[in-house]
Amino acid sequence: MKIYSFEPIADENCKVLILGTMPSVVSLERQQYYGFGRNDFWKIIYAVFGRKPDEDYELRKAFLLEQHIALWDVLESCEREGSSDSNIRNPEPNDFGSFFERFRGVGYVCFNGNPARDLYNRLVRRKGTGSHITQYFVLPSTSPRNMLAFEKKLEKWMLLRELLYPADHVVDPLF
Repeated sequence: MKIYSFEPIADENCKVLILGTMPSVVSLERQQYYGFGRNDFWKIIYAVFGRKPDEDYELRKAFLLEQHIALWDVLESCEREGSSDSNIRNPEPNDFGSFFERFRGVGYVCFNGNPARDLYNRLVRRKGTGSHITQYFVLPSTSPRNMLAFEKKLEKWMLLRELLYPADHVVDPLF
């Protein structure tokens, strides 16, 4: 069955783009990124910034933008039965050329797991799209299929704080 992703959550203040592959069946039904309750995405994003997740999806989207984080999927469409990335067939990438042209402040791309990175590298990056991106990072998938403990996932996802709010440089008082 052919399925389609959502529009990005982004604005001109975003500095980091988080990319998944394609929404799960439940997410598509709910029309929400990471709408499957067992996916740790929202729990992790809020924990990175020391907050408990809002229940309301509109507040969750606003929270991402307050933190200067954009959210999207690598794929605009694909054929897939179920929710597993391994079932993706005939993938079509989103229009990253237009995205990066519009949201020029995005300097970092963080992949929510290896499949997102692999699809991006195969379908997008080889075309030279996003040449202004400073760095790419692969973070542990927030999917319940990833058996890594929540604390270990969160530890890796703390990178977002470092990218968005780098520690102030200490000035040597004798200099």
